[in-house]
Amino acid sequence: MRPLRVVIVEDEAATARNLARLLTAIDDKIAIATTLPSVAESVTWFSDQANSYDLIFMDIRLADGISFDIFKQVAITKPVIFVTAYNDYALPAFKNNGIDYILKPFDEQEIARALQKHNDFFASNRDEAPALAVEALLQQISHLTRSYKKSFLIHFREKLVPVEAIKIAWFYTTNEIVYAHTSDARQYIMEFTMEQLELQLDPRQFFRANRQFIINRDAITEVDFYFNGRFSIKVKPEPAERILISKARVPEFKSWMNR
Repeated sequence: MRPLRVVIVEDEAATARNLARLLTAIDDKIAIATTLPSVAESVTWFSDQANSYDLIFMDIRLADGISFDIFKQVAITKPVIFVTAYNDYALPAFKNNGIDYILKPFDEQEIARALQKHNDFFASNRDEAPALAVEALLQQISHLTRSYKKSFLIHFREKLVPVEAIKIAWFYTTNEIVYAHTSDARQYIMEFTMEQLELQLDPRQFFRANRQFIINRDAITEVDFYFNGRFSIKVKPEPAERILISKARVPEFKSWMNR
């Protein structure tokens, strides 16, 4: 059997290299056909190379847009394994279309699992792999391109005050109350839980550091190494409690900061 020809669609060069390394380490019969960093380059390559690959590993968010835009411009008929940092409730829908996904930061075990699923479905006859249910897929994950909250209307001293999301340096919860602290050191009580805020805030701008904090990228002033492989995050204005990133979440935080 000829090598499994894999295309990697990923805008972060380091992530793409790491994925290619893990793939070839798992199976030395895998050949990386190409690495594509953008929607535009992907559309061009897939238009000219329809029969030059067997499987795609595709990041959802690329530098010039959402990878689903590729499907709207060129026919993709080979299996896709999506790579994403967003653990969203609609992701299982990918499996309903004969598609798999892995979450960043990924590890060798997750990639091996996804490859095994591909092999179980398609390896015996790669050239006759069924076409993707693109329309159904686009409908099921359309919320991933949704607009996030630009501002909050907050109760404050018997008034309603509009506060821009981008001006909130961090959110903090204690005793089941959620507070928002703005860049000009104002504090407001929020009517949302931290979990609700996670769904409403742009994940490119805000990061759930731990159970107590959601932080704004623009508020971060310094990242320090802490005990046991953790990170200590300094933000402005400075909260009363130290903001820690667990060792397990450090790779995800670094990937988020490097975007």
